[in-house]
Amino acid sequence: MKQRIFMYLFVFAVLLIIFQYVNAKRVFEGLNKQNESYKVQVEKYKDSVVKLHHKIKNNTYFSLENNEDALSYFEADGYKVSELLPYIKDKLYETNEVSGEHPLVPYVSGENRKILINTVKFLNHKWLIANFSDGELWGEILVSYFVNEDKTIDFELSESFLYPNY
Repeated sequence: MKQRIFMYLFVFAVLLIIFQYVNAKRVFEGLNKQNESYKVQVEKYKDSVVKLHHKIKNNTYFSLENNEDALSYFEADGYKVSELLPYIKDKLYETNEVSGEHPLVPYVSGENRKILINTVKFLNHKWLIANFSDGELWGEILVSYFVNEDKTIDFELSESFLYPNY
């Protein structure tokens, strides 16, 4: 009787080991398939990152932050670019506070609205582009700016356009 109990326990143990082996093998193969799909996704994402990097590089080509010659222009005059650019932006935004018509935007707003410059991007050491809006009309301006020796900033409108109001 004792032998039969050991034999049944042995058979049960063997069946349990076989079950564990088959189950572990199935789980292992499933994880390998999942890992392969992740590898494919990672390669796809790497390609996407490379494409986005090239797109960002192309989009920031005309940008003061990436233009060493323009940065050197300011640095040669003894300016710290990290302090100068916010100063120029502040001076440009101060033109929003002028009463009456905006001094840089050549369009007139209607119905007691005020045209304001919203966003500014420096193209190089001489030009910036800005968008403006009064809540209904909007457009963009290309502005030449000059940093004078007394640290005053002069702005001169180069081009402007107004988006059609549909």
